[in-house]
Amino acid sequence: MDAQGRGRAENIDPADQWVLNPNTGEYELRLRPSAAQSAVASPRRSAGRTATPVRAPRPGRAVPPPRRRRGVPEEPLPGRRGRRPAQKPSRAKKFLLWTGGSMAFLLIASAGAGYLYLDHLNDNIDSVSDDGAGTGGFKKDEAINILLIGTDKRTGAGNEGYGDKGSTGHADTTILLHVSKDRSNATALSIPRDLVVDIPDCPTTQEDGTTKVIAGSSGVRFNTSLGQGGRTPSCTMRTVTELTGITPDNFMVADFNAVKTLTSAVGGVEVCLAKDIDDPDSHLKLSKGTHTIEGEQALAFVRTRHSVGFGGDLSRIGLQQQFLSSLMRKLKSNDTLTSPTKMVKLAEAGTEALTVDSQLDSIGKLKDLGLELGKLNTKNLTFTTVPVVDNPNETVKSTVVVNEETAPEVFDMIKNDVSFTDVKAEKKKEKAAVAARLKGTKADPSEVRVRVFNGGAETGSAQEVLTWLQTEEGVTRSENAGNAEAVQARTTLEYAPEQADQARRLADLMGLAGSAMKPGESVSNAQGLPTMTLTLGKDFKGAGVPITGSSPGKAPAGVDKSTADQVECAK
Repeated sequence: MDAQGRGRAENIDPADQWVLNPNTGEYELRLRPSAAQSAVASPRRSAGRTATPVRAPRPGRAVPPPRRRRGVPEEPLPGRRGRRPAQKPSRAKKFLLWTGGSMAFLLIASAGAGYLYLDHLNDNIDSVSDDGAGTGGFKKDEAINILLIGTDKRTGAGNEGYGDKGSTGHADTTILLHVSKDRSNATALSIPRDLVVDIPDCPTTQEDGTTKVIAGSSGVRFNTSLGQGGRTPSCTMRTVTELTGITPDNFMVADFNAVKTLTSAVGGVEVCLAKDIDDPDSHLKLSKGTHTIEGEQALAFVRTRHSVGFGGDLSRIGLQQQFLSSLMRKLKSNDTLTSPTKMVKLAEAGTEALTVDSQLDSIGKLKDLGLELGKLNTKNLTFTTVPVVDNPNETVKSTVVVNEETAPEVFDMIKNDVSFTDVKAEKKKEKAAVAARLKGTKADPSEVRVRVFNGGAETGSAQEVLTWLQTEEGVTRSENAGNAEAVQARTTLEYAPEQADQARRLADLMGLAGSAMKPGESVSNAQGLPTMTLTLGKDFKGAGVPITGSSPGKAPAGVDKSTADQVECAK
């Protein structure tokens, strides 16, 4: 039996086998003498010894097939799940310790929150092909975009009263988690399930290994991007890219059981209500005030909607964001991080609850992701929702559509790694350095030499700016360089240190912020002379119009947001 099974058989809490080493300050695995016979930790099994039976697959998972178990042999024993290939003896004894890897949200809570690596955790993880819809997986030196999907699939004991009976599971709760390149901040963008979207054609891997293209749909609810017509999470991933222009790196999926098991593993999550709630639909009954909830009660909390706000999905999203903020605070607390018992429970519960994409199909990869997310401070984790308005084509309002005034700016801020909050961890000297770019002497306009690129503004904008600079502002040493190689949301000015006075003059004329000025190297124009580079972004509104745009800490007007360190009471 595995370490967990051995602990139960001998009435030993598995967490008690982890002992604090005073020399390192970390927990180490200390097994009893009998543990040398464990199927997990022993490197010296006899050649003729029969392997410990592998438990059967758990009934009901969060997503439809095809699925693959990491390391399953081509012909597993009938009725059994295949085991991972045998490891070298020297590796069978190994385990990893890690700290500070508290992962965001219930879907990935345990994978990075623990201290330990148990070999059998790999067998807990289900994976589904991403069908080429992602980037190929997150990278440690780049910004990270993870698509988190909670389905309404009714699986497991006690879930018969929830969700749609017979449903294959839809994208009931969806969050695009963006983590900045420098890991100083993150944005969790909730996508309403009733948002009207266009679902693209989705190439999808079948059980026999072939690929089937599932036809797309126009003007349908977002939640049908999963489950409907055999759509898998890779189709939800493609739909998010179609909607936002952001390609997720990975996806993670969980059903109702994840909320129940993970909240119980951490000993409950604290929530606050501004009024009494008695919702027969979600089975939530709580009085006004603060409560610690777990298991069935936690599931009822995140599913209730008729008793909060306006009684719709948008009100429930706000409730879920409050719940996830509280869970994040609990995971980062010393009460959780210093408890081996909770760490063991989290590691087991999290990997049991997860279905991940094929690029993220091992505990090692989840651990790496957890360590990256663990660098976040909850003060700089912002929750927000895709800006929407009621569907104008409906008399009885049941769906919403994208708010074309504000949503594009929200999507651009995420694509361009712009924080929705004033990052509290940012050093004062770094802020001062940005502000200092605008301070100092300014060159005469006739001395400013610049090439103008169009990097996302309306067609003809580069020539419009060029004409304005030359005829009205006296910047005669300017030229139209055509279209930039890539589209960008924000206008930028690149210059060499010796051109700082020219850059300050041009920034003053254009109304550029210090953050738009990019010290670097100059380029040469056709005459071989050093020249600055002005690239007009989507925020360009016209020649002579100051380029304000959104700056870090300032979300577009009308966009609600909250941070994970805030305690809010549901109304």
